[in-house]
Amino acid sequence: MITINPFSELSEFIPSIAMQAFVVAMIILVVAGTVVDMIHKKNVKYFFENAKKAKKQATRTVSTGNKVSIVIKTVASDVLTTSELAGKRRIAHLLGMYGTIIFWVTSSIMIFCYSTTKSVTPPIFPLLWHLGAIMTCLGGYWFWFFLRVDVAAEGNPWYRVIKADLFVLSLVVTTTFGLVWSYLQAASISGWDTLLLVLFILSNLVLFGGVYWSKFAHMFYKPGAAIQKHLAEADGSNENLPEPSDKPKQFGPGIKREAPRHY
Repeated sequence: MITINPFSELSEFIPSIAMQAFVVAMIILVVAGTVVDMIHKKNVKYFFENAKKAKKQATRTVSTGNKVSIVIKTVASDVLTTSELAGKRRIAHLLGMYGTIIFWVTSSIMIFCYSTTKSVTPPIFPLLWHLGAIMTCLGGYWFWFFLRVDVAAEGNPWYRVIKADLFVLSLVVTTTFGLVWSYLQAASISGWDTLLLVLFILSNLVLFGGVYWSKFAHMFYKPGAAIQKHLAEADGSNENLPEPSDKPKQFGPGIKREAPRHY
């Protein structure tokens, strides 16, 4: 199963060009949803205005070399390794993030390069495709059942779903349907594999078509916000916030009564 390209097998029933057109359509949905989200929430306008304000409030001059260094460090730390998170939340996030990237990249490679019955797919691509899906499921379900703030800290039931959950829920459901579809296809269980394929397609439509209503677009805003934050700390503007206190933290003995779970 894990060394079989499911899209190559699928080409017996669905033309390769149709699968490629579907991928292109999903990319268009992401771009359109992100643009509409930016227009509605005015995120880009906020970033530019905030940058201008920070420039006026700066107390130090940061050289171009230092700015480049800050950007590289921010990408390496905040983006690639999510250093702002800790412990289980960080592990779950990294599993989901890199699993999703692997799943999407290998899906595109297999659909655009090896989605015909005559093509020979290198085993590494379907292997990575299944591994990426498994990583996404592990990180996503771990987060969904145990690590969400409203579940872990506020005591809400895991089955409570709100609009903000659309991205993570549709993501793990999509990868789950993809894995099950691949298994049923490899096992030649006709009928059920068709049903899971339909569910896989529909879940992709929800995932990529729901960008405007979900937190999907936040993936594009977060790096920019992190870079702006570190640049503001370097030039002294500090986003118009007071300097950190040099006094030691004094929380009293009550802080030791329970582990910090209130995010």
